[in-house]
Amino acid sequence: MATGSVVPLLFLARISGLLVAVLVSIWAISFRSSFHHHSSESSPQEDQGITYSALHPLFMVIGFILISGEAILIHRWLPGSRSLKKSVHLCLQGVALASGIFGIWTKFHGQKGIVANFYSLHSWMGLICILLFGAQWLVGFLSFWHRGEGRTVRQRVLPWHIFLGLYTYGLAVATAETGLLEKLTFLQTTRNLSKHCPESMVVNSLGLGLAFLSGIVIWAAVSPKYQPIQTKLIYSDTKKCPSC
Repeated sequence: MATGSVVPLLFLARISGLLVAVLVSIWAISFRSSFHHHSSESSPQEDQGITYSALHPLFMVIGFILISGEAILIHRWLPGSRSLKKSVHLCLQGVALASGIFGIWTKFHGQKGIVANFYSLHSWMGLICILLFGAQWLVGFLSFWHRGEGRTVRQRVLPWHIFLGLYTYGLAVATAETGLLEKLTFLQTTRNLSKHCPESMVVNSLGLGLAFLSGIVIWAAVSPKYQPIQTKLIYSDTKKCPSC
C-alpha cells in the first residue's frame, strides 16, 4: 500500500500521465494528415498508411511508456503479497512490450521495410530500447515462474534488474523525445509548419509532459520505502517500583 511520502508522487504521475495521453491522442487524431510523407492528395492505400503511422505514437507513448511506467509504480501502491505485485508487474510489462512491438510494426507497415527505415538516431534508440525491454521481461518471467534459483542469486540480480528497468524506461522517454523532435523538424522544413501553430504547441507540450512524467516515475521508484518504527513491549519478571 502507498505510504504518505509517495502519495503526492503517485498523484502527480497520474495527472501527468493523463495529460500526456490526451496530448498524444489530440496529435494523432486532430493532426492525422501530418503523418503522411507527402502533402499532395493521397490514394486509399496511402490513407491506410497514414492511419498506421498515426497509430505509432499512440502505441509507443500510451501503450509502451505509460503502461511500463505504471508497472514500475505497482510496487509502491498495490496492496497485497509480493507474489501478487510481481505478477501484476509482469503482466503490465508484457502488455507494454506487445504495444512497443506493434507500434514499431505500424510505423513501417506498407513502406520500404523495417531495415531500410533504420537510418536515424530515433530508430536505432528505439530498437535498442525494445531489445533491452524484451530481455528484461524475459529475465523477469523466468525468475518469477522458475523457482530453482537460490535466494542469494535473486538478491544479487535484483539491483541490476531495477537499474536496467529504470534505464530502459528513461531510454524509452528519450527515444520518444527524439522522435517528436525529428517529426516536428520534418514538418517545419518540408511543410512550412509554423513554429507557433497549434500542432507545434501540442508536440512541444507533449515532450515537456513526457520529461516531467519520467522524472516523477523514477523519483517514486527510487524513493526509500517508509517503514514505521515498531515499538516492542518488553516485559520484565521484576516488579516495577511504585515511583516508576
